[in-house]
Amino acid sequence: MAELEQIEAEARTRISEAESLGALETLRVEYLGKQGSVSALLKTLGKMSPEERQEKAPKIQGLRQAVAGALADRKQAMEAAELEARLAAETLDLSLPEPAEPKGSVHPVSQVMDELAEIFADLGFAVATGPEIEDDWYNFTALNMPESHPARAMHDTFYFPDQAPKGGRMLLRTHTSPVQVRTMMAEGAPVRIIAPGRVYRSDSDATHTPMFHQIEGLVIDRDIHLGHLKWTLETFLKAFFERDDIVLRLRPSYFPFTEPSVEVDVGYSVEKGRRVVGGSGDAPGHAWMEVLGSGMVNRRVIEMSGLDPDEWQGFAFGTGVDRLAMLKYGMDDLRAFFDGDVRWMAHYGFSAFDQPTLSAGVGASA
Repeated sequence: MAELEQIEAEARTRISEAESLGALETLRVEYLGKQGSVSALLKTLGKMSPEERQEKAPKIQGLRQAVAGALADRKQAMEAAELEARLAAETLDLSLPEPAEPKGSVHPVSQVMDELAEIFADLGFAVATGPEIEDDWYNFTALNMPESHPARAMHDTFYFPDQAPKGGRMLLRTHTSPVQVRTMMAEGAPVRIIAPGRVYRSDSDATHTPMFHQIEGLVIDRDIHLGHLKWTLETFLKAFFERDDIVLRLRPSYFPFTEPSVEVDVGYSVEKGRRVVGGSGDAPGHAWMEVLGSGMVNRRVIEMSGLDPDEWQGFAFGTGVDRLAMLKYGMDDLRAFFDGDVRWMAHYGFSAFDQPTLSAGVGASA
């Protein structure tokens, strides 16, 4: 008993004197690790008689709990002190006078949105918008995804309990494709639009967030074919990445709202730890990377949008704005886009004077 009390007193003293989380972790291993002194005492229980074990086991377990509790308390206190010091060091004094020069910056997503709008405006596309709170019919049914369609499982949807006007439920839109349907129903054909905006899906990791940005394009006219789609995407990607050596690869795929459907890959290489778009993915040191989904608009979508599919044809495409920004400007974690960290913005943000124009180039130094 005296030995256990001595071990506990010594452990508490050493734990209270630990000056860093690293030192605290060393003490945890020393006492509670597989080869730790307290763990060694626990291992002796198996060699004791039942009477000895009944007497000594509660005391040794009590020692283990006391040491573990002391470690947890010290760790919590150290983390709280570290947070307080960090908050004190990063405090912004809002009472200070305004700076001589503006220090705000344009978010990379806003910058890329402007770049995309500028490129597609030169190609004759108008910008169309729609509601972010959408109903089931526009988000799924009108896009050839009825209630029983398995493709709905591809979308991790945020639903509201409200009943939608055309049946189904209200939801946060999972893509900007409903804007295409609304535009065709409101304006008829021909149509040439892009639909940028926020979309929502229940997903979160380094490359996915519950809210992200998409841009989708739609062309509806007479005698439209897949060659028009490939030329449009190739022209767009060359302008966006400001390179003439962009090589596309179209792979057959499936989307319920297009038929045929194709995934679009671009060739890239890795330079200084980041992906750089350019060249063929079949060349030495290069690979292919998917950047777009696209295809010819399904006849059923054209028909449900109030147009005659025998007269009008078209193509559609879509891509993530956030991922384009990551790829072009060398960012590796999508979650940082939404953290609101002024240091990140100071590094990756753009000056308000970095306005993209096709004559001067859409790129700017971040």
